[in-house]
Amino acid sequence: MGPLKVQKNVDLARYSPGAYRPGSLVRRALWYAVDLVFFSTPLPWPSIVKRNFLRAFGAEIGRGVVIKPRVQVKYPWFLRVGDHCWLGERVWIDNLATVEIGDHCCLSQGALLLTGNHDWSSASFSLVCQSITLENGVWIGARAVVTPGVVCGEHAVLSVGSVATKALDPRTVYTGNPAVAVKQRQIK
Repeated sequence: MGPLKVQKNVDLARYSPGAYRPGSLVRRALWYAVDLVFFSTPLPWPSIVKRNFLRAFGAEIGRGVVIKPRVQVKYPWFLRVGDHCWLGERVWIDNLATVEIGDHCCLSQGALLLTGNHDWSSASFSLVCQSITLENGVWIGARAVVTPGVVCGEHAVLSVGSVATKALDPRTVYTGNPAVAVKQRQIK
């Protein structure tokens, strides 16, 4: 019989956020207050009001962006949104790292863009943050999830309830968990 392999255990007392830096406590507290009143609420505040608040907190927001009620943005200072995008009800942009959304993108109801995760192989359960990029014309379906580090190519589609764990090719429709390509996107 060979040597015994010693198994390590997760030790959350050793947790460290690593390079993750969310910004000053005052800035985050102010954003949370604005978020509570204008974003997390079911009240239909006009998109122009929400766009202006996001810009005031450092987001780069294009022209004609539509922001529905109950949209959550973790940190506006890590957000770039192009022109004429739609952020549907209950979209959650959990951006511990930069999220870049191109022009004419649609995030349907309940879509989740998730830039942070933990290293499950690390005893200290280390935080790992990676940016997400949605190129022009991408559509993220209702309750679909885009995971850390994913780039969605131009006009890619992630269908309802699907999970993108790796790059999505341009003009391709994906479905499932993990998402797989099922057909080309033909725009008429």
